[in-house]
Amino acid sequence: MTLSYKNIKKKYRKFPAFSQWKQVFKVLNKNEKIILCSFFILTFTSSIFLIFNFYIQNTQTQPADGGIYREGVVGRPRFINPVYSAANDVDRDLTELIFSGLMKYDREGKIVPDLVRDYKIDEQGTIYEFYLKDNILWHDGKKLTAEDVVFTIKTIQNPDYKSPLWINWLGIKVEKTSELVVRFTLKKPYPGFLETATVKIMPKHIWENISPQNFPLTDYNFQPIGTGPYKLKNIERDKLGVSFLILEKNPDYFNKKPFISEISFRFFEEEKDLTQAAARKEIDGFSILNFKNYNTATNQDFADYHFSLPRYFAVFFNQSQCKILSEKEVREGLAYGTNKQEIINKALSDHGKIVNSPILPNIYGFSPPQDSKQFNIEKAKQILEDAGFKEREDGIREKTTEKKPSFEFKSRLQTGSRGDEARELQKCLSQDAEVYPEGEISGYFGSKTKQAVIKFQEKYSEEILEPFGLKNGTGIVGKSTRAKLNELCAAPKVEILPLQFTLTTVNQPQLLEVAEVLKQQWKKIGVEIQIESWEPSELSQDILKPRNYQALLFGEVLGSIIDPFPFWHSSQKQAPGLNLTMYENEKVDKLLEEARQSTDEKIRKEKYEEFQALIIEEIPAIFLYTPDFLYFVNEKIKGVEQSIIVDPSKRFSGIENWYIKTHRVWKK
Repeated sequence: MTLSYKNIKKKYRKFPAFSQWKQVFKVLNKNEKIILCSFFILTFTSSIFLIFNFYIQNTQTQPADGGIYREGVVGRPRFINPVYSAANDVDRDLTELIFSGLMKYDREGKIVPDLVRDYKIDEQGTIYEFYLKDNILWHDGKKLTAEDVVFTIKTIQNPDYKSPLWINWLGIKVEKTSELVVRFTLKKPYPGFLETATVKIMPKHIWENISPQNFPLTDYNFQPIGTGPYKLKNIERDKLGVSFLILEKNPDYFNKKPFISEISFRFFEEEKDLTQAAARKEIDGFSILNFKNYNTATNQDFADYHFSLPRYFAVFFNQSQCKILSEKEVREGLAYGTNKQEIINKALSDHGKIVNSPILPNIYGFSPPQDSKQFNIEKAKQILEDAGFKEREDGIREKTTEKKPSFEFKSRLQTGSRGDEARELQKCLSQDAEVYPEGEISGYFGSKTKQAVIKFQEKYSEEILEPFGLKNGTGIVGKSTRAKLNELCAAPKVEILPLQFTLTTVNQPQLLEVAEVLKQQWKKIGVEIQIESWEPSELSQDILKPRNYQALLFGEVLGSIIDPFPFWHSSQKQAPGLNLTMYENEKVDKLLEEARQSTDEKIRKEKYEEFQALIIEEIPAIFLYTPDFLYFVNEKIKGVEQSIIVDPSKRFSGIENWYIKTHRVWKK
């Protein structure tokens, strides 16, 4: 029998036809059916896995637009306005997001251009020219020009507006040279001027017709128009002020646009209310000042970020207000008797770093001090002992000194004598009403004075008259009379100086706890202190401005560019200067002046390290610690990076990189 090709192909076909597949479950037994189903499921699953794996391997996650971030802060806005915002933490936070400056801080804390595309500094370092970017729009659609920059700076410079930034711009000339070019002329070179230029710029067309008296009162303070990455969307108030505020992404932002669509701010009266809101998942981010709340905060779904701040806290000694603090040995004993690590452990819950210098070498890249007077309680006691401060039964030390009189009777005085010695005689005699009831002090030895001398001589006749065989006074101040007068009115006085003084600080939980730790530490070396606390506004006006304190526990805020001049130069002893110790040293003044005027980083570094050594040697203050800035953000918020920030509001410096939503894109 002959087979055709078609029949042969049909006979030896290996793969079943579709009609045969339809019959497969009719010819398979139960086990074979299970195996076949398993095979199909495995094949399908494997295919899906391979496709998914291929997609994952060849794509990457990127931030996507969208999402709402909810920030909680303690306090309320008062002036969302660059002229006044420096005085209020909440205002600084909002101003950072709504406004822009000529320069800004990047994510690493370095100063980079913001509104400007470029800038130029002349060879002498006294003229700065800034070239603005073109087509920058205010939130209301108007164009930003050099006029806005000049208006902002001149408003700050005008004392009628009472801006807290006034001192930063004193003596600086600002002028517009073209629509997009601004020139600043300084009286002296100042390398830190670029940091000064981070001040936020406000719109002239909104504010130019507001008088100085109405500037802090106008509703424009709560209707901010800026050029920043976010603009005001909604604001709500209650009887206490602004209670809620929403910012939305600025679609016309001239730099990299942020991913997060909205940022809402909720305002709280106390930190405990803030942390409770976080526990209820009502906010996504917040910071704390009281480190005792750290454990409460970390129990929630928040990542904690530790930012470093160029600031330090110290005890500043006002030697003009306290005699014992003017003795270097006392200040040295206090320095060796201060356990800084214990302060950080107890008062800061271990969230801080020890500071031994006024220039924060670790932050600015300088050499650390050679002599930092490390804690040594026995050495502290020995220094105070050698300085004459002996321990009493109650453990407090005191020093006994003999103070010589400023005047001594040396001349023979009688009727007709005149001058200072006659005046001192009358003063001495007038202390006894029986001897000199008239008590006249004229500097002329007359009849009344003579009668007083006679009574004095007869009262002390055993010592004055009897050795010479006299019974009645002569009225002449001779050798024996002068001896008795000197004994009663010009004798050396014994002065007892207890080792005690008052420590003044802000009425804030953390600082009060630091003060209490210092009190206990110094008590162990025989020093007694009284703690006095003030509210911030009272401290500024009644204590800091008149320098009315003996020792002050306080913080000093530095900038991105080191400049200790405002804190230690003798010209800054009086307010608004920040020389809190009233420190004077010609060599230090010269070093600070030379460092400020030099643009050579090597020279500046050498000057500041020499300045550091002098301050540590003379101990006008005891440098204690720099605290961490603790910021808690819900783990769903990505792109937040820890860094050095000059101010808590600069935590938003990288806000354009924060994101909530993501999407995948093919790799290139």
